[in-house]
Amino acid sequence: MHRTVFHSLRSQLLFWLLAPLALVAALDAWFTYRSAQDTATMVQERMLLGAARMIGEQVHLEEGVLQVVIPPAALELFASPSRDRVFYRISSANGQLLSGYFDFALPSKTMQAEEVQFFHTALRGKPVHSVAFAQPVFSAPERGPVLIQVAQTLEGHQDLARNIWITALRGQLALLALVALLLWFGMRRGLRPLFDLQRRMRQRSAGALEPLEAPGAPTEIQPLVSALNDYVARLDAHMSAHSRFIADASHQLRTPLTLLNTQVSYALRHDAPHTRVATLQAMQEGVQHSVRLVNQLLAFNMAQAGIGHPPEQIAVDLQHTAQRVIEALAPIAQQRQIDLGMDCGAGPAMVMAAPTLLYELVANLVDNALRYTQQGGMVTVHIGRNAEHLVLQIEDNGPGIPEAERERVFERFYRLQDARSDGCGLGLPIVREIATACAAQVRLGSPAQRSGLLVTVEFPLLHSAA
Repeated sequence: MHRTVFHSLRSQLLFWLLAPLALVAALDAWFTYRSAQDTATMVQERMLLGAARMIGEQVHLEEGVLQVVIPPAALELFASPSRDRVFYRISSANGQLLSGYFDFALPSKTMQAEEVQFFHTALRGKPVHSVAFAQPVFSAPERGPVLIQVAQTLEGHQDLARNIWITALRGQLALLALVALLLWFGMRRGLRPLFDLQRRMRQRSAGALEPLEAPGAPTEIQPLVSALNDYVARLDAHMSAHSRFIADASHQLRTPLTLLNTQVSYALRHDAPHTRVATLQAMQEGVQHSVRLVNQLLAFNMAQAGIGHPPEQIAVDLQHTAQRVIEALAPIAQQRQIDLGMDCGAGPAMVMAAPTLLYELVANLVDNALRYTQQGGMVTVHIGRNAEHLVLQIEDNGPGIPEAERERVFERFYRLQDARSDGCGLGLPIVREIATACAAQVRLGSPAQRSGLLVTVEFPLLHSAA
């Protein structure tokens, strides 16, 4: 459940919007707390100074002696549920105690008339906030100012600061909750096109590959819609090609299987040994042709998969691969009395390719040349290089391919009208598919000095491919 919520786009957006707001609210709460402390201190100091002035107004000179009367109103200023203790001290200019608490600490410096000083101290085991006010005696200015000190414990100060802070904090939390609610509804409204797109995708029937229409989608969603439509178009093309391939393969396999069934029925109806032997030989040729067709179909499918999902390509020696192919096909060439050889330079010829696909490419080219070259002909494999490419050439002196049809032979199952081979029309399509997967180019041409076919495959040089 936690993982699902965390991976929700709406939840992530809400989190990344509220997290900075919560951080700002926390900082604001700290500043509010400091402001509440300052406000409570200011209120307390005004009360202390007010009380000191009220006491100072009652100081007078009577028969040469300073008299002090503490008015009740001066102490009633501090009445609160906190029941703070209030301390006071009145002393003459020379430090003589006139009234109040004798253990009340004096200010750190001598004060002038009308001067005010606030300070923190401790009195009888409790921290207090104090004010010292120098009250001049107008009837006897020569005596100097009377020092009036009033102090109050800090319980009321803390209660006031706490109440101010809690009140402000409640407002901030309520505002943050309101912002979160508005953001939630805003994101629901803003993400509605995305969820509408999700709903329309889920409502599509299986196999529906038409483009997705989203005319009212926001600008940020349009690239996603375009990417989906591009993927759907590519998937449609892939599925269409796959369907055509299955249809063509079925058609190609139907004929030899039907012929094989006819031959079996013919052999069962005849008892003559020579007839059955001839029929079995024909059946063997049909089975070999079908096996080759199936192998070609699998190779073609593997080559197509090499384009969409290319296998890991490594540095492969093209010369060594060609030698393996020639060794494998040498018995066929010997049986048909065809001169099969290879012409290459010294040293390896490295290309970037999947080894199995590269072997299949060379094998199909050599096999095609052997099939279409008449008895006593010649097939030569050339490997060379130019400034930009490593070049593989398969040359034969067979009938060749007319220039007008050299592009069509790369189509699946296409065969020349006068073809005398038992090929299935997949050799050159396989070669082109593999060459595309290896970033190579395939061209058909004619040998320079004689008839036949020259197939050229240009691979990027190894440093270019890397």
